[in-house]
Amino acid sequence: MLYVMSRFVLKPLFWLFFRPRVTGRENVPATGAVILASNHLSFIDSIVIPLVSPRKVAMLAKAEYWHGTGIKGWGTRTLFSTLGAQPVERDTHRAAQAALDTALSVLNDGDAFAIYPEGTRSRDGRLARGKTGVAWLALTADCPIVPLAIHGTDRIMPIGSRGLRPHRASVTFGKPLQFPQYAGQAARGKPRREVTDTVMNEIARLSGQDKDGWGAPV
Repeated sequence: MLYVMSRFVLKPLFWLFFRPRVTGRENVPATGAVILASNHLSFIDSIVIPLVSPRKVAMLAKAEYWHGTGIKGWGTRTLFSTLGAQPVERDTHRAAQAALDTALSVLNDGDAFAIYPEGTRSRDGRLARGKTGVAWLALTADCPIVPLAIHGTDRIMPIGSRGLRPHRASVTFGKPLQFPQYAGQAARGKPRREVTDTVMNEIARLSGQDKDGWGAPV
């Protein structure tokens, strides 16, 4: 019921107000496990991706969004639940692994999962070097990664802003990337790093962003 609401209520409203340009939707496999790996410019990226994706996609969201009270708390819970977000606790010593385990369960069910390999929003528009969790997921679940680039969401809702501003967003889905040469090597650091850098280079190509800190160890 909530997914139906997202497709037939939220999606038309989003397209009406923000008129997004979306290209490459045909690059997302119609069935089977797949990771959508995106750059991250704004809070609303996690709303944009599910609404422009050609298939249902799950994402992680901090568990606090489900703990709010009053009308605002209800609205936030309903929004993220409607968009298929998965709550995850961020302030525990196992938070990172718990997040990956949640994502892996989605992929093991043959569904699509979206992730921001940078780990956080860009504050200056540059693309940070990706963390290797995206590679661990792809190699463990044996599934492709579709790189995607978002533009304009930082103009719609800049960091620190509580309101939306009129601007046109765009999303570009790249071609699926697969890494059969690294099958069974999810536990090894070098394959994870090489897979992650390949994905991030493709995101950089699609987004046109400058790279930030790619020479530093991760």
